[in-house]
Amino acid sequence: MFLRVLEILYFIYFASHIPITLLIDFQALLPEQVYPPELKNLLQWYASEFKDPMMLDPPVWFRSFVFCEALVQLPFFTVAAYAFLKGGCKWIRTPAIIYSVHVATTLIPILSHIIFHDFPLTPHPGPQTLKERLTLVSIYAPYLIIPVMILLTMLFSSTYNSTSPSGKASSKSKKQR
Repeated sequence: MFLRVLEILYFIYFASHIPITLLIDFQALLPEQVYPPELKNLLQWYASEFKDPMMLDPPVWFRSFVFCEALVQLPFFTVAAYAFLKGGCKWIRTPAIIYSVHVATTLIPILSHIIFHDFPLTPHPGPQTLKERLTLVSIYAPYLIIPVMILLTMLFSSTYNSTSPSGKASSKSKKQR
């Protein structure tokens, strides 16, 4: 039952990530003419409200992460959403592990930048106070926490793990030896 709740959470995470990536995140990569004024205004509001200058004037390293999101992650979102909605799809294990490690690896520098960088006040003000920094961290943190949860699920759940809970190889893997 608990595993099914996690799978539904993962489905919601991946399904919601598709429009966020296409409508918001890609604005850091694509020419502004691609997006209607309403979406540009939404990004402006978000960046102003949560003091996230990385989305309005992304550093090169941040753009490289968004590029990886476009090239690697976005195609995976649909596949993962399907697998976790269906539940118990063992074939998602390896791709989910790769995804989780990749995303966790990109979030560490992003969160470090938010916490430690001395953001300028102009042209796009970044977080200045601890409260502002923690608020922005709270926006990005689920994109670290949920992939780590997915990784742990893939590694330790008997549903997704190819070995039995006692650590002995399954009969199928014994036959393959």
